[in-house]
Amino acid sequence: MHIAKVMMVLIAAILVLSSANLIYTYKLGNKIENLQNPALGAGKEQPENVDTKLSVSDGGSPSIGSEDAKVTIIEFSDFQCPYCGKFYFETFPSIYSDYIKTGKVRFVMRNFPLGFHQYAEKTAEAAECANEQDKFWEYQNLLFINQKSLDDENLKKYASDLKLDSVKFDSCLDSGKMAGKIQADLSDAESYGVDSTPAFLINGQLLVGAQPFSKFQSIIESELAK
Repeated sequence: MHIAKVMMVLIAAILVLSSANLIYTYKLGNKIENLQNPALGAGKEQPENVDTKLSVSDGGSPSIGSEDAKVTIIEFSDFQCPYCGKFYFETFPSIYSDYIKTGKVRFVMRNFPLGFHQYAEKTAEAAECANEQDKFWEYQNLLFINQKSLDDENLKKYASDLKLDSVKFDSCLDSGKMAGKIQADLSDAESYGVDSTPAFLINGQLLVGAQPFSKFQSIIESELAK
């Protein structure tokens, strides 16, 4: 009887350990899959974190809207990211007309070029070079319209199309003058927990992905009501 009880205990222990091992293996497999598939972090729509507010900086980046606006939205964007383009064309116009244009929201653009996008970092530098000549928003528009044509030659062409000082722009781009600004944006973004684009900090509340206008509206209205 004693031996039978011992055997039953051993069998039960083996079953428990086997189950635990299967669960661990399953979870590990999911983590590896996520790491191996960069697209999962490139624009996957994720729910916003409305429970935590971060203390954030605009990094001296281009902004549009009233400096006295009650709500500030800081976007971390990648000009080669299709989800950033989706936000720009489908959602930003409503935010602009309903909140930015009316003085309720100040909108700031910061950079988060993803490493697996070939032209993202140089394009971010080009946008900052255009900002030197007070043409950031016009230049940004051309970048999103032409997301499939962001090599250096085209970046310079878009500057010329906007009648920028070509000598000044080309020198800025070729010299890597704005590389430090891009790295500062990346560093700040990572400290805020940003790891994909587009990512937004709405009065310090993180919202990730090409979310519909209603998501932004809900948070903005909540902040305006305070």
